Amino acid sequence: MVEQETLRRRALRLAVFIVIWDVAEGAVAVTAGLLAGSIALVGFGIDSTIEVFAALVVIWQLRAGARARQKPALRLIALSFFALAAYVSYESLRDLLGGDKAGESWIGIALNVVALGVMLPVAIAQRRTGRALDNQVVVAQSQETWISNYLSISLLAGLGLNAVLGWWWADPVAALIVCAVAVTSGIDAWRDAREH
Repeated sequence: MVEQETLRRRALRLAVFIVIWDVAEGAVAVTAGLLAGSIALVGFGIDSTIEVFAALVVIWQLRAGARARQKPALRLIALSFFALAAYVSYESLRDLLGGDKAGESWIGIALNVVALGVMLPVAIAQRRTGRALDNQVVVAQSQETWISNYLSISLLAGLGLNAVLGWWWADPVAALIVCAVAVTSGIDAWRDAREH
């Protein structure tokens, strides 16, 4: 029982860290994305907002107890995945079909390098803690953190190809790849909710 409480507190600390980190990260990403006209970078910023929402759901769920409120919490996290995918898909397709070209964003590139350095260990710790607690809400939220890391990698590729080679279409294509991952994760979280 003591070990479960220790794990629950660790999961809470990780969720609080994510809220603080993603508020700052989201503000920088959205600002840099708007300045550069990069939908992938704006989408990354919006993903930060969605991660804040998911972390708040985890905090809400864990405060009720390590295993309480899992079904509604998983559904809320699933909906956050779908919201991210819908917004970024719409904006990416609009940019691709309209030929909207994102400008260079070295700030966005630097932000994503730092984000990967910080959030990869957090995602690993979340997943391990969620599995040790047998808490699917924490595990689902760790998947959202992993998606943010995938978004960082694909965004680095898109922003880098745009900045170095002028491949404007790489930015929205990179964002669409992340949308597919977000939809899959949303479906998985919804299925997990039905099983609880």
